[in-house]
Amino acid sequence: MIRVGCAGWSIASRHAGLFDGGESMLARYATRFGAVEINSSFYRPHRATTYARWAASVPADFRFSVKLPRAITHDARLQRCGPALDAFFDAAGALGARLGCVLVQLPPSLAFDARVAARFFAMLVRRWPGAVACEPRHASWLTADADRLLVRHGVARVAADPPRHAVDAMPGGTQTFTYWRWHGAPELYRSAYAPAALDTLAHALQRGPSEAWAIFDNTAAGHATPDAAALQARLR
Repeated sequence: MIRVGCAGWSIASRHAGLFDGGESMLARYATRFGAVEINSSFYRPHRATTYARWAASVPADFRFSVKLPRAITHDARLQRCGPALDAFFDAAGALGARLGCVLVQLPPSLAFDARVAARFFAMLVRRWPGAVACEPRHASWLTADADRLLVRHGVARVAADPPRHAVDAMPGGTQTFTYWRWHGAPELYRSAYAPAALDTLAHALQRGPSEAWAIFDNTAAGHATPDAAALQARLR
C-alpha cells in the first residue's frame, strides 16, 4: 500500500477538477487521495470531537498522519512529556482506525542523544502501537547508532526533499515502511517538482517496502495537489 497525499486538504479552485463532490473539502479531497498529513496539530491542539468529525468525513481505508505538537518536539525537546503525549493521543485517538501514522518532526538544533531518544520513543510506542515516522534535521541523527535506535523502536526516518545533509534524502530507521516528505525544491514549500523528479520518486516507492507514505508539503503556491496527482498516475 503506497499512500499518496498532501500536507493538509486545501483544494485550490484551479485544481477542483481533480476531485469528485463531497460535503466538505476534506470529503472532496478523499475522493482522490487515500492519505493526508495533519500539520495544524503541530501548532495547536484539536479536540477529540474534531478528529472524530474528520474521521467520519473519509472512507474506511483513508488514513491520517498526525504531526506531534511542537510543545513536545521543540519546547520540551522530547523530555518529560508523558502528560503531553497522553493529551495528544486522548484527542487524536478519536480518529480510530483512520489514524495511520504519527509524525515526529524535530528542530534543526536538536542533536541526537541516545538516552533522551530511547526514553521518548519508548514512551511513544507504549501509547501508540502503529506507524511512527521521525524527521530529524540535525546531522547527528544520520548515524549508525541513531539508525539502530530507530529500528529498535520500529520508527521510520523520513526521506526528505530537499535533504539537509544528503543522507536524509533516503529513508532510514525501520524498513517495515517508508515515509517520504517532499517540501518543494529549489524553493522550499513553493516550488513544483519536475517530471523527472516525480519519476525518480515513483521508482523508489515501487522498489521499497510494500507500505509507504508519500506526502507533498509544497503547499504555499498550490503545487502539492498536482504533484501528488502526477505521482499517483506514475504509480498506476
